[in-house]
Amino acid sequence: MTSLNLKDHIRSVPNFPKPGIMFRDITPLLANPIAFQQVTDQFAAHFRDHGITAVVAAEARGFIFAAPLALALNAAFVPVRKPGKLPYETQSFSYDLEYGTDTLHMHVDALGPNDRVLIVDDLLATGGTMLACVNLVERLQAKIVGCAFVIELDFLGGQKKLDRFDVYSLVHYADEN
Repeated sequence: MTSLNLKDHIRSVPNFPKPGIMFRDITPLLANPIAFQQVTDQFAAHFRDHGITAVVAAEARGFIFAAPLALALNAAFVPVRKPGKLPYETQSFSYDLEYGTDTLHMHVDALGPNDRVLIVDDLLATGGTMLACVNLVERLQAKIVGCAFVIELDFLGGQKKLDRFDVYSLVHYADEN
């Protein structure tokens, strides 16, 4: 199978969702089945021997990559959602984003102390969303064995907040451009 340069399938959109933000749009990558499959394959190859029992992701773009990866790793998929979206008892965590604040919820019975968790998202920026997921997972006493991202914005330093985990990112942007 031919390996693609995934960065060629990510569109940069200036001033979205607000002025001064360079948004990295993954929809062209998702439109290419070979590129999309390559993301899943690369994540699975990197984490296959980590004994993953659950793949956790925050809505919405994290779901896109986490669900097929959970299947590839023969692991459970655990969704982390915004308030009011999960039907059972939840725990929540509020956090800051690079352009606002948010709150995430996870079912209280989603994970347990025997689970080995990989947390997945499309993008690592400041690390706020991932730290919220880390907090939710650790409250349930599960072990986090890694964090995976399609894109990492190196210049925002989010990885420093996750340095106790195996952080694996496929595409890096050293600066805003």
